[in-house]
Amino acid sequence: MNKRLVIIPTYNEKENIQDILTHVLGLQPVFEVLVVDDGSPDGTAALVRSVQQQQQRVHLLERKGKLGLGTAYIAGFKWALERGYDFIFEMDADFSHNPDDLLRLYAACDEGGADMSVGSRYVKGGGVSDWDWGRVVLSWCASVYVRLVLWLNVSDTTAGFVCYRASTLRAIALDQVRFIGYAFQIEMKYRVKMAGLRIAEVPIIFQDRKRGNSKMNTSIFREAFLGVLQMRASINRSAGKGQGR
Repeated sequence: MNKRLVIIPTYNEKENIQDILTHVLGLQPVFEVLVVDDGSPDGTAALVRSVQQQQQRVHLLERKGKLGLGTAYIAGFKWALERGYDFIFEMDADFSHNPDDLLRLYAACDEGGADMSVGSRYVKGGGVSDWDWGRVVLSWCASVYVRLVLWLNVSDTTAGFVCYRASTLRAIALDQVRFIGYAFQIEMKYRVKMAGLRIAEVPIIFQDRKRGNSKMNTSIFREAFLGVLQMRASINRSAGKGQGR
């Protein structure tokens, strides 16, 4: 029987965390959830602990300080692999990702044979809700830029709604992942590609958050823009060294 774990990184998500946990836990087949909380001062972790008292499928990994999205997911991946989960998911806490779509991401890997499935805004049937046109154009152009620089055949390169097979994460050198902001999402897809594994895209409608504050800022975009150039050079160089052994 497959074990499925949804990793949800949090920082000040008290408005959303209980509702998102309730929704995920109500799905069939069943999913477990690991919340990775970076010392939220608003009491997010305390709310998770209150849910844990009633629900054994909820787990909590508390970290001291805001250490970055990428490191939160890497910590979650390692936690999941150590405990034998078969499929590991990334998902936001703010309902920008519809929890019901976890089932389609799972099916793309379990039934469709993908090594990684990506909830995509930019394939047929996908899209965004409640975004202004400027934000839509910026996001789409960023994905085109990444695809051109990295030769990455993924339409939504910055997507953060993802399913991995455990074997996929084991095939990637997780300790070598260097980016901690949203460039982390690009790097993971690129590393999966460089490992020769199959990525499938599943259309989703991305919903802008209704409660809480966005974590986006200019430094995140700067990391993503400049990072892809460094990424191509460093990962290709590492791959070349591996082939030369």
